Amino acid sequence: MITPDEIRQQAERKYLDFLRAKVHGESFFPLAIRFRKTKASDDYLALRQWVGELLAESKAERGFGYTVLLAERELRRYGRQSLPAHITIDTAADFLRLIGKVAEFEAWETAVSSTLAQFPQLQEWLAQYPQRVLPYLAVWDDLLTVCAYLVAHPRPNLYLRELPVPVHTKFIEDNQAILRYFLDELLPPTAIQAAESHFERRFGLRYDERQIRLRLLDEALRHALGWPAADISLTVSDCAALRGMNGRTVLIVENKMTFLTLPSVPNGLAIWGKGFQVSLLRDVGWLADCTIWYWGDLDAQGFAILSQLRGYWPQTRSFLMDEATLAKYQDFVVTGTPTGEMALANLDGEETAVYHHLLTHSLRLEQERISQPDVAAAIGRLCG
Repeated sequence: MITPDEIRQQAERKYLDFLRAKVHGESFFPLAIRFRKTKASDDYLALRQWVGELLAESKAERGFGYTVLLAERELRRYGRQSLPAHITIDTAADFLRLIGKVAEFEAWETAVSSTLAQFPQLQEWLAQYPQRVLPYLAVWDDLLTVCAYLVAHPRPNLYLRELPVPVHTKFIEDNQAILRYFLDELLPPTAIQAAESHFERRFGLRYDERQIRLRLLDEALRHALGWPAADISLTVSDCAALRGMNGRTVLIVENKMTFLTLPSVPNGLAIWGKGFQVSLLRDVGWLADCTIWYWGDLDAQGFAILSQLRGYWPQTRSFLMDEATLAKYQDFVVTGTPTGEMALANLDGEETAVYHHLLTHSLRLEQERISQPDVAAAIGRLCG
């Protein structure tokens, strides 16, 4: 047996399948409703009440919805009775009115028609993912307008608000999820940076880039390069585009104050790594031809950053991150940030041993605790 409400719920579960069939032009009706057939042993009074409720909500009474086909059954105590044998929904109009989706379907059908008129290659995507379309029906035409521009002008190197499309300035930002689905389908592979999840980088748009802060440690080098100041901040792309940087000695440090107080280094420059923001350096290609030294906190996270950086630039070496430094400054060691063990594949044997010691005992020695004379002496040894 089944109630009218359960019939509606069963029909609702078929809604996305109905939309998929419409995209492909496939027949979907009559739609059979599954229900438990009556048994000869069923209580007749309960059956009579059920049949009455079922028929009262059927298309025969309401003018839309499900149709009940009755057939005579022989009941042991009550003889032959007319009972439901089949329940069907026979038309799209019946189906949509029953589940309350008439207006939504009309909007969906209009959206699909408009989409296929402009981008017939999206037919399979529309059929596969109707649930991704439904939340955006109110702005569908604007979505197509944005797509049409980017298909005609792939990788335009403009900020989102600069695109000459008649949508409000935050529209693309607010609808990036659905636009990414479309653009991945519509644009040629050469117009998509597939490894990027960031919307603007993926589709060749400008954005507010994060910045890298550099400080030249050699006054003669500043004059040779023609920099207006020794300490500058640049976007990642501008930093990557710098000329004359090959062959330099680069010190990358985690803390800002240590960055600001590094001593002079011939042919040297410093980069403020800002912890795990060293990820920005993977796109700075000229680092491949530089000597790179990294100094971070003596803790598990510091070695994780070192391993990450060495994954980008394998020639990276560490300094002041050894057992001797830890022992010398034992009085300044504190409890580190709790963390699980990480697979740091880019550490050497000595670094791995120190990392495991710090991790096991949850220890931390901040790089600011190292005295300036010791910093200068260490840098003098490695850059001498």
